[in-house]
Amino acid sequence: MVVLWDVAIRVFHVPPYLIPAPLDVGRALVTDWQSLMEQAFPTLAATVLGFIASAVVGVPLAVLIVSSRTAKDYLYPLLVFSQSVPKVAIAPVFVVWFGFGLLPKVLTAFLLGFFPIVVGAVQGLTAVEPDLLDLARSMEATRWQSLRLISLPYASPAIFAGLKISVTLTVVGTVVGEFVGANAGLGVVLQRSIGNFELPLMFAALLVLAIMGVVLFWLVEWWERLAIPWHASQQGARSIK
Repeated sequence: MVVLWDVAIRVFHVPPYLIPAPLDVGRALVTDWQSLMEQAFPTLAATVLGFIASAVVGVPLAVLIVSSRTAKDYLYPLLVFSQSVPKVAIAPVFVVWFGFGLLPKVLTAFLLGFFPIVVGAVQGLTAVEPDLLDLARSMEATRWQSLRLISLPYASPAIFAGLKISVTLTVVGTVVGEFVGANAGLGVVLQRSIGNFELPLMFAALLVLAIMGVVLFWLVEWWERLAIPWHASQQGARSIK
């Protein structure tokens, strides 16, 4: 892809103020590496905190929706409504309420990240076989025991699917929060580089953001293999077949 990128710029004579050459992006990455890493830390911190908040709120909320018909009827439409509102429109309100700091970025990342977790967990919990729950009730298991020993393990693959989607969306949410109002972060670097027409630096910041998203995705996938190794082994068996 990098070779095709470079060849396309040379063949079509694309001016550098539209798309920089890969070599220029590499130079910017090397020259501004320390600055990019310093700006990447606030973005990473807000992303991780937003993702953790999404998981902590999303999974219990899904359990509540599955357990209560009233909660499903009232909460699910509100959740869909929250996703229909553009986050770029909500982020400035967070800046007005909480100032230029970490919290508005975390909240914006949370708003983008928690919905896939809720949807994945709801789908996984509703797919639990009724015979297993009937067996647990026949053995006088409490609701908490049924949830901990049957429902959550059964729904874990769907929950982790939502987590893997969420962790990439929280990166986007953090950058949106930094675009609207922040004094540090890769989103700020993107804004400044666009304003100054420093496209190599902008592409370098985008590359760092992409690497951050990929690494976080791999970490969640690694966590999935540790938490539910039986699911990973089943996936491996299917791929061999």
